[in-house]
Amino acid sequence: MPKFEALSKELTEKIERAKRTGEYPPVAFDDGKVIRRQNLAKDTATVWRPTFVHDIDKIMHCPYYNRYTDKTQVFSLCKNDDITRRSLHVQLVSRIARTIGSALHLNLDLIEAIALGHDIGHPPFAHTGEAYLDELYREHTGRRFFHNVHSVRVLDGIYPYNISLQTLDGIVSHNGELDCAEFYPEPLTDFAEFDRRIERCYQDEEYTTHLMPSTLEGSVVRLADVIAYLGKDRQDAMRAKMAEESMFVNEDIGSINAEIINNLVVNVIENSYGKPYIKLDAKHFRALSRSRRDNYERIYNYAAAFSRLDTTVKPMMAEIYGQLLEDLKQKNTYSPIFKYHIDYVNAAHYKRTTPYEASEPNQIVVDYIASMTDNYFIELHAHLFPQSNLKVKYKGYFDE
Repeated sequence: MPKFEALSKELTEKIERAKRTGEYPPVAFDDGKVIRRQNLAKDTATVWRPTFVHDIDKIMHCPYYNRYTDKTQVFSLCKNDDITRRSLHVQLVSRIARTIGSALHLNLDLIEAIALGHDIGHPPFAHTGEAYLDELYREHTGRRFFHNVHSVRVLDGIYPYNISLQTLDGIVSHNGELDCAEFYPEPLTDFAEFDRRIERCYQDEEYTTHLMPSTLEGSVVRLADVIAYLGKDRQDAMRAKMAEESMFVNEDIGSINAEIINNLVVNVIENSYGKPYIKLDAKHFRALSRSRRDNYERIYNYAAAFSRLDTTVKPMMAEIYGQLLEDLKQKNTYSPIFKYHIDYVNAAHYKRTTPYEASEPNQIVVDYIASMTDNYFIELHAHLFPQSNLKVKYKGYFDE
């Protein structure tokens, strides 16, 4: 029998009283303290377009935002519209984070900007594709690839949108692979320090996993990211006929998606209202950590094998990487990396101190591969290597 927790009577009355009187806890990030690389008139807040709405609009109109639609969340090569793609995931993160943020009276525009942009640098084929691209980039340059860091590159480098420091910090700090019961924002006052952190991420995996957001809003998005995928990935595993509901039992927060979202959201609000931190109590934190471990053991560790990515997509990515890099070095302007990537990026007509095509060649190749949807990647491989024996096999709607 599903069990749905509710806010305590005391906190419910406190929130209702605050709404009546307008006397809210002063914890939201103040729009007036926004920091951007450039103080441009077009980014100035107005009565109808507040500070972080500028960031939201830029993210949603980024050419790569469209590509969320056909990027794997967990299960690749499934012809099944009931299985989550990354486009739905970012919407769920945004909705859950704004629900929490509304109850805590945080800056909802900042929350939405972080949530919608947090995975825009994710490559095709989910975290498995991310691992393949990281391996290739490291082999060629010694530098690392992480999707959260690349999301910042998309919005601050490939497309120099003048996105706020607070939004970019929330994006790079969202990668919640390290479980935390409490999130205390770590101050960040300028882009010089932010840029140092980003550069260190390219060198140090351990450092990347320990980044903490500088705002409560960023902290909420980081936790909402986990809440959004925990139960949804289980739904998808069952729809992909790879798991059964009985495999996931957790009496403390529930086992089905609706229970997990409700009970974790309620607990976060209960323990964070009016506080300078975002917190889960010990029982709910233990349950969340256990549920994540269950997902890894029963879903994520098998997702790549489920789609046979190691024997198909991994060598395909190595071939694509090598060919595109050679085309760049040879200045083969007929290559897709010129016609469909560099020209595509330059079509946005953003002013740069140096032309995009002057970027380090490996970085351009990584930018291109990371931008691809699953289908784009497969089509490009077939275009570059029409005689290749490497072929992917989709699992259809009616396949057992």
